[in-house]
Amino acid sequence: RGPDAAPPLARGPVPPRATRACVALPAKTGVRGAGSRPAMSGTVLPGTPIAVDFWSLRRAAGARLFFLSHMHSDHTVGLSSTWSRPLYCSPLTARLLHRRLQVPMCWIRPLEVGQSHVVGEVTVTLIDSNHCPGSVMFLFEGTFGTILYTGDFRYTSAMQREPALRGRHIDRLYLDNTHCHPQRALPSRALATRQAARLIRAHPQHHVVIGVYTLGKETLLVDLALEFSTWVVVSPWRLEQMRLLELPDVFTAEEGAGWIRAVDVAEIRWDTLVTWNALRPTIAIIPTGRPVKVTHPNIHLIPYSDHSSFAELREFVKWLKPCSIIPIVKGGMCQGYFQEYLSSAPQVLPDFKDTKSVQESGQRPSQRRGQKPTSLWKRALQSSAPRGVVYESPEKNTEKPEVFTDVKVPQHYCEPALCSTCCRGDKEELSGEQVGTAGAASVSSEHLATGFAEQYLLTPLNVLKQNSSQVFDQLVEDFFQKGGTS
Repeated sequence: RGPDAAPPLARGPVPPRATRACVALPAKTGVRGAGSRPAMSGTVLPGTPIAVDFWSLRRAAGARLFFLSHMHSDHTVGLSSTWSRPLYCSPLTARLLHRRLQVPMCWIRPLEVGQSHVVGEVTVTLIDSNHCPGSVMFLFEGTFGTILYTGDFRYTSAMQREPALRGRHIDRLYLDNTHCHPQRALPSRALATRQAARLIRAHPQHHVVIGVYTLGKETLLVDLALEFSTWVVVSPWRLEQMRLLELPDVFTAEEGAGWIRAVDVAEIRWDTLVTWNALRPTIAIIPTGRPVKVTHPNIHLIPYSDHSSFAELREFVKWLKPCSIIPIVKGGMCQGYFQEYLSSAPQVLPDFKDTKSVQESGQRPSQRRGQKPTSLWKRALQSSAPRGVVYESPEKNTEKPEVFTDVKVPQHYCEPALCSTCCRGDKEELSGEQVGTAGAASVSSEHLATGFAEQYLLTPLNVLKQNSSQVFDQLVEDFFQKGGTS
């Protein structure tokens, strides 16, 4: 509590906390609007084997590595208990994913945040995205170059101290462009929290209902509970989730235990406000950075957002200086606003439209222009091994575990009871996808050949039609040139 904080409002004594039973969390993924099904927010990254927040295998175009940035419903469209491929995410998202969508543990591969991991032929580093519990950005590195996928994120200047991003050359930045417009000015979340507190103090005789989604805004609820020394009343399933998130002990499912209540944002409507105010004076708060139609005079909007403001996006791009920007929100534009901040350094492209610009900045040119692919192949085998923590599977590396005595290998996040039934084909599946094999730390010739074939197959058809046999030979040479000098 700050020095100017007001004493707790006189709304009656807080009763002793009752014993609350833990209940199973239902498989619900939140509501964005009145029951509308959210649109898919994920994508398959061109020129890579990577899909992020994209769960339609039919449309995945050969993607073999699947990543989940966080557990908001628009990022899990198509993901369910029937999912049967390795899926990579943060440890907290792994717990939420299994609890809420019943995805079997044997397919979930939690990766520690802040560490680099080798998954197949890709090095990935997870970075806290400051959006909701468990949310992360993904930094991907491989023969395709360096890609930063922000997912949903709220930028803070502290991100400039992130070791994985400092001085990093970024070929492609997939940017959360939710508020990417100069008119979308937003205060910091700390300032928005103070606005909510002032609003509550201006209604000392009112109960307070706060509308939130299934996941997110937990920090706001905790701050208000501590500010006003009251419990925050939530539903039993939300209480179980708060415990799963290991949040401060300020939540209860006991009706009447506190005068601040958190409900699903879809419950805040004209008719519910009329009902609540018939029982006792009540105000409702919707913390959001999005335009919302207010239907009752006791509904108040607070500009509390878990997405970056336009000014924050500009500061982030200006600092990072990527070669190119791809908006994550489909149909939204943002590249034009930040064109002056982009790097002019050569970038690794996702296709073969310009074979002369695929080398990363700082790579050394070929010593002999007529060098044959065979010699480039040999040099690639010596120098293009992924770096970071090798992510191992328990089905692999059983003969010579001493090979990895100096490498930290995350424990397999799996429940034996589940694995006996759901992972019968796990070994063959992982072998086919080259996920977490003992060969992940050393690239084989088959691996490089497969990588080139995949990138070629991902090239747009209109580009392929332009390629003669001589051009194709040049593409092969450039591919191994890139692999041999990475």
